[in-house]
Amino acid sequence: MIRTFSETVLVAAQQSAWMRELFVALRTNLGLLLGPAVACFIWMLPLGVTPDQQKTLAIIALMIIYWLTEPIDHGLTALIGCYLFWALKVTKFSVAFSGYTNSTIWFLFSSLLMAEAASRTGLAKRLGYSFMRRVGNSSGQIRSGFIALTFLLAFFVPSGMGRLGLLAPLTVGIVKADGLSERGNFAKGLFVMVTSICGLIDVMVLSGATSMMTRGIVEEQTGIQLLWSQWLFACLPLTLFTLFAAIGIVRWLYPTEAAEPSAGIQYFQKELSTMGPWTGAEKKLLFWFSLAMVLWATDFLHHVNPAVVGLGVGLALSLPKLGVLDIKAAKQINFFIIIFSAGALSTGAVLQDTKILLLLTDRLVAFIQPFLGNAFTYTITIYIAAFLYHFIFANRQTMLVTSLPLLLVFAMNHGLNAIPLALLWTIGGGGGLFVYQSGVYVLGYSYGYFDAKDFIKVGLLLTLVQAILLVVIVPYYWPLIGLSWVR
Repeated sequence: MIRTFSETVLVAAQQSAWMRELFVALRTNLGLLLGPAVACFIWMLPLGVTPDQQKTLAIIALMIIYWLTEPIDHGLTALIGCYLFWALKVTKFSVAFSGYTNSTIWFLFSSLLMAEAASRTGLAKRLGYSFMRRVGNSSGQIRSGFIALTFLLAFFVPSGMGRLGLLAPLTVGIVKADGLSERGNFAKGLFVMVTSICGLIDVMVLSGATSMMTRGIVEEQTGIQLLWSQWLFACLPLTLFTLFAAIGIVRWLYPTEAAEPSAGIQYFQKELSTMGPWTGAEKKLLFWFSLAMVLWATDFLHHVNPAVVGLGVGLALSLPKLGVLDIKAAKQINFFIIIFSAGALSTGAVLQDTKILLLLTDRLVAFIQPFLGNAFTYTITIYIAAFLYHFIFANRQTMLVTSLPLLLVFAMNHGLNAIPLALLWTIGGGGGLFVYQSGVYVLGYSYGYFDAKDFIKVGLLLTLVQAILLVVIVPYYWPLIGLSWVR
């Protein structure tokens, strides 16, 4: 019996899905067994270190394998690690679970509350429609509008996946309203651009889980407070030039079809009208968001911890009358993200307490010392190393917790400034060439508007652009705002 084309495609898709499920099952089951096996093997090896250090290395190996193969949730893996550090008497309880008392964890919790509030009230969507209806109808104006909106939403929705979840329907809506092909250049270019930038913005504003993880590790390892405004101003030139570059790259790779979009303004106006007038919840949320932004942006004047501001606003949003969230909304927060982040910070504290970081620093020095002679080679070395390291640890937070504490010890012992190093390492690990490297990229890819090769092309060009920009920004701009790469 001869199959039709659609039947052939369906069968191929089913086979592909089956193979993917089989691969995931094999990986997770293998990882579930391999983690304890490798941990026991390391425990028994004659490494010539103290018993506490040997136990720590064994537990870390277990955690890394579980983070790589994902047989269980990342948060549960981190919690198991903290428990083993304590139960096996590697260190005392206050160190093994120290990450849970780090202010950054509660900053992250407040960000999740704010993101939930923005989603539930519809404020983020309203702001998106209101902004986009003013940008114009041409393809260039729509691309510029979406890029600007992606950046602006970072201050209201501190989650790359949350922002993409809001922007993707807008993108789909404008493509369908104009009757354009879902696989045409305009739709493909717009979707791959929004997906890429949603992922990159997470490391350029101190709001997402990745940037907050960096802040927490820096605070835990060095005792230095990293300000919200400090992060924003340090990354602002890189952010703006990257946004402009993204527009140019997409315009070059995906020139618009003969028919220009024409229904953009009408589409966004229609959606805005459907939402109706501003609600009381939206007005209250806008007030609290505005208050938080003002306090964060001026923290270089009052030096109030960004986490204090964030948690205060997050709690206010959860109170009756004052806020917009009820107890049901608060319970829907993904607490495993918080558990994972806190456990990761605790792991860094254990590595420091058992002096394993100092043990590994000597090996790191021998490898990278020749490349740190000046600001230019330093910048390229750290950026490219982070970019390549991200291939191994697809999860950005895992990448940070397994590498940044060691780098900070190296920096403090060799006359390097810890904050620029942390920023550069985080930025380098923020990009990617492959969809698997971020949940944001997977979500964007799942809509089916672009292929893996499209993402590779755009990601590679953006990586090159950022490398060139950083070679200028790190040696010349960062010292002007007090972030010299050397102490």
